[in-house]
Amino acid sequence: MAGLAILVLAYALSQFFRSFLAVLAPDLAADLGATPEDLALASGLWFATFAAMQIPIGTALDRIGPRRTAGVIFGLAAAGGAALFATAQSPAAVVAAMALIGAGCGPVLMASFYIFARMYPPAMFASLGAGLIGIGSAGNLASAAPLAWAIDAWGWRAALWALAALSLLVGGALLAFIRDPAPAPRAAEGGGYRDILMQPALWVMAPLIAINYAPAAGVRGLWAGPYLGEVFGLGAAGIGAVTFWMALAMILGNFAYGPLDRLFGTRKWVVLVGNLLAASCLLGLAAWPAKGVAFAAVMLAGLGFFGATFAMIFAHAKAWFPPHLVGRGVSVANLISIGGVALLQVGAGRLYAAVAVDGGPPEAPFRAIFLGIAVLLLVGCAFYAFTRDRTD
Repeated sequence: MAGLAILVLAYALSQFFRSFLAVLAPDLAADLGATPEDLALASGLWFATFAAMQIPIGTALDRIGPRRTAGVIFGLAAAGGAALFATAQSPAAVVAAMALIGAGCGPVLMASFYIFARMYPPAMFASLGAGLIGIGSAGNLASAAPLAWAIDAWGWRAALWALAALSLLVGGALLAFIRDPAPAPRAAEGGGYRDILMQPALWVMAPLIAINYAPAAGVRGLWAGPYLGEVFGLGAAGIGAVTFWMALAMILGNFAYGPLDRLFGTRKWVVLVGNLLAASCLLGLAAWPAKGVAFAAVMLAGLGFFGATFAMIFAHAKAWFPPHLVGRGVSVANLISIGGVALLQVGAGRLYAAVAVDGGPPEAPFRAIFLGIAVLLLVGCAFYAFTRDRTD
């Protein structure tokens, strides 16, 4: 239990790191000249390095277990990246720091999913995963209003040094407290990524896996900050307040989704309906991006709540993987998911640069971003509608 508690703390830090740029944006613009496009690249590379780590992480989980995989990588890369961020003197340094932090955060959730898959009944996977994400998403809350208060009190560099120290301590605690599951029996034949990639169900699900997490992560992690600042003139405190409620909605959404597959006897339709509702919130923001702060806050909170289907879609995917390939299976799914976020962030940054015009309406680039994400989410849902339902 102590190991799982430390994994929850590490996941909370991972959530914090992927979403704190929204609140840091005004200070980084003032101190380093960082533009929204710079920050989109930094956020995109966080997710890109996170995604790139999934293949070696999946192999490491199956071969050496979650203790060393999570403890060493998180302790060194996440802490080192936070220290580099604290000393940044340019937007390029912020980009490099975020890339290193993303690599460090890569193994945390997959190590937890590996433990759930190997040590608990299969029917509990979605609830356990949703619970972990729900509790760990407190990091999202901390990266909103509390981070804004810390920045006002001590400055953003001091906050990053504190995060570097905490990350190093958490990495050491992961090594000390995680207990590796017993090795799984190997199949007579196969046993590699080829077996995972040969699953037809994975490829029907892949488009939605790729976009499922991107709206909440991309908008909460970055675009909510520039959107609320440029369209409504909010500062760090105001942005922190609105994103706090979005983060809280994401937590509540995870807890709400957790038991629904057992309640309704389906994973497919829980995921599909939830993502269609999330798309409707994005379409609302695209249709009325300047309607008011209250409307924007409600739509962002709705996006966070209805879009919290990450654990459920992973439970659906995991059901197709044999026990001895669970580590690699969930890591492939996570590669697709986080890779989708990375591509979306970089693409959204370029879309922002292409649409934003000096003297033009400030909401124009954000209308385009929200509409683009909504269309991608609807395309993912269209593919997912043809997948086979499966529960454990």
